[in-house]
Amino acid sequence: MSIVVVGSVAYDTVETDHGGAKDALGGAASYFAVAARFFAPVSVVAVVGRDFRPEHERIFTDRNIDIRGLERRDGETFRWHGRYHEDMNRRDTIKLALNVFEGFQPKLLPDQERCDFLFLANISPELQYWVVSQVRSPKVVAADTMDFWINNARPALTKLLGKLDILTINDEEARLLSGEQNLVKAGRAILKMGPKTVLVKRGEYGVLQFSREGMFAVPAWPLEEVIDPTGAGDTFAGGLMGFLARHGRLTETVLRTGVVYGTVLASYVVEKFSLDRLLQLTWEEVDQRYRGFIELTDSHHSRWISPS
Repeated sequence: MSIVVVGSVAYDTVETDHGGAKDALGGAASYFAVAARFFAPVSVVAVVGRDFRPEHERIFTDRNIDIRGLERRDGETFRWHGRYHEDMNRRDTIKLALNVFEGFQPKLLPDQERCDFLFLANISPELQYWVVSQVRSPKVVAADTMDFWINNARPALTKLLGKLDILTINDEEARLLSGEQNLVKAGRAILKMGPKTVLVKRGEYGVLQFSREGMFAVPAWPLEEVIDPTGAGDTFAGGLMGFLARHGRLTETVLRTGVVYGTVLASYVVEKFSLDRLLQLTWEEVDQRYRGFIELTDSHHSRWISPS
């Protein structure tokens, strides 16, 4: 079934202790789409400037990602420059230039209005709500947010939450939105605000899922080295929504499996800068790590021996 993602396509400059990347393709919609396309057709709604390079357009088209909704405007593409600390859960924004993204007013095409699965990447909650109003009868609406919107657009965000099937949010944002320091209390408090499922992203510690059926915890895939964590959350969302779209429904079993697949995709993207690892990734590698993940976490796996 079809997926539409609405968000940013950007050029990122990233610095970490492992080196850096300059003016690399980034943006939430880019990471999401390249991950989701492993499972289902995906369509991007975003805006870029006249400086958007043909080779980056081909990254989408060569993977059958629909970019009819990628608007081109006079001016420069959204740019972000960030530097990560030794603790890669922390980063500093060195420079941010919204450029053409500042006036972004997403308008869905007629067939996009009939999409089954909609993901609202990190844009203002007013715009997210505006996009939801354009979609006719989606099976699943999911959204991401950030501390800036929680602090500066809470009424609009609160209005949006009642429209969501899934909210993805990181641990600090969950605490900020809920007012609770304990993540279990935070997740349950956010559920009461409207979304049917809350996914709290915890970086190297994995994901906590809260829904009306209960709570589910998934660890991160153990990695010896993280090169660049940029886009990991959007890649997670792409894997999750792609899996849901492949199955065409939202049940607790499908959702939990989708969370694992999202975690698997996110574990790959951090192995190189920008989208480089995702662009080289094969389905065989995804499937292999998924099976490894099950072996890692399932105490009833055949390799385990019951004590005699």
